[in-house]
Amino acid sequence: MVKTFTGTFRSLAVRNFRLFAAGQVVSVAGTWMMVVAQDWLVLALTGDSGTALGTVTALQFAPLLLLTLYGGRLADRYDKRRLLIIANVVSGVLALLLSLLVLAGEVRLWHIFLFAFGLGVVNAVEVPTRMSFVSELVGGELLPNASALSAAYFNTARVVGPALAGLLITGFGTGQVMLLNAASYLATVVALRMMRPGELHRGVRKDSRPRVVDGLRYVRSRPDLMLPMALIAVIGLFGMNFQLTLPLIAKTVFHSDSTSFGLLTTAFAAGSLLAAFAATARRGRPSSGTVIGSALAFGLLETLTGWAPTYTVAAVLLAATGFATIYFAQAANHRIQLGSDPQYRGRVLALYTLIFQGSTPIGALLVGRLTEQLGARSGLYAGGLVSLAAAAVALAVERARKRAVPLPAGTRPPTPGRQAAPPTGSASHEEVRTSDERQ
Repeated sequence: MVKTFTGTFRSLAVRNFRLFAAGQVVSVAGTWMMVVAQDWLVLALTGDSGTALGTVTALQFAPLLLLTLYGGRLADRYDKRRLLIIANVVSGVLALLLSLLVLAGEVRLWHIFLFAFGLGVVNAVEVPTRMSFVSELVGGELLPNASALSAAYFNTARVVGPALAGLLITGFGTGQVMLLNAASYLATVVALRMMRPGELHRGVRKDSRPRVVDGLRYVRSRPDLMLPMALIAVIGLFGMNFQLTLPLIAKTVFHSDSTSFGLLTTAFAAGSLLAAFAATARRGRPSSGTVIGSALAFGLLETLTGWAPTYTVAAVLLAATGFATIYFAQAANHRIQLGSDPQYRGRVLALYTLIFQGSTPIGALLVGRLTEQLGARSGLYAGGLVSLAAAAVALAVERARKRAVPLPAGTRPPTPGRQAAPPTGSASHEEVRTSDERQ
């Protein structure tokens, strides 16, 4: 059976990863159904308020800003499989309580605020734990493929979830959709329980009491990790607020119903899915040029999406933007994760999550206020142009860093037409640079 899974799907040869992926497809589809239902409910309760929608998004991501580093510390210290089981059970209970309020006709805006904050607290532990758990499922050799497949099943669910949610909301209302989301968490819990712990690649813990500050110092000492972290910070803050901008574009610019909104989200997710499958071909750590180039493409495409004159053009551009979004995010993730020491990986990925998703509360509030003042398109324009500027700055910084890398001691600059030989017993300049980037 192992020989059946080659190329794109080679990580699925690992039984534990197959279980994990199957459970996640169901659970994440439920989550994206919930996103559509929650956003539609907020707009219905508030008269299409961008500020209210931004507040819900901010409350859901604020705990990531405050608690994710601690969540990464827990991931490096405790059994990741057990932490994920607990997190999914708690998330399911929260979703069940909100769905019952909606079905009973008693839901208020503050209930949604409270649910968003509670889910954010759970996600502060679940996200870095889940990301670092993938390496335990498949080991280092298959990690790039497994990480890309994780993005693929995430975006498969992101295609199915919103489209199905739009139809179900129209036919049955938001309460039933939220109830299905609550049930979907059971798929992940069952999959985690069915795994064989003895087949996990856990390695040896060198530090039984890992500290957050040690992880921060480790990242600060690595320029090759700092650059993608900085790009993620700016683009995550200003460019990746689609949970806010897409419903506003659908309802206030194109005057769409819930089904058409779901299809716009599906177009974005379809492009994301293609990017995830494209990334499965990656077998090693991506270069900084790949990260920066994909960031430039993302900024350009988001800016063009803000200009889209019709619903059809918007859907096409959103598909392209979705591709660029995931390709950039995966390139940055792989460069950071594959360049990190395993004993720091939970804390490094917690910092990545903090920067990537924890910046969302601030970005959601800023973009929400901007769209309320200047219209829904302004959110996409601002995100795209700021992302373009950040990528251009990153490109200049990376070129300056490469020029500043010193030659090994005793090496003379090469004369024109002649390649300088390294001194006996030392590495060449290119080997030194490559070694530094692989650390």
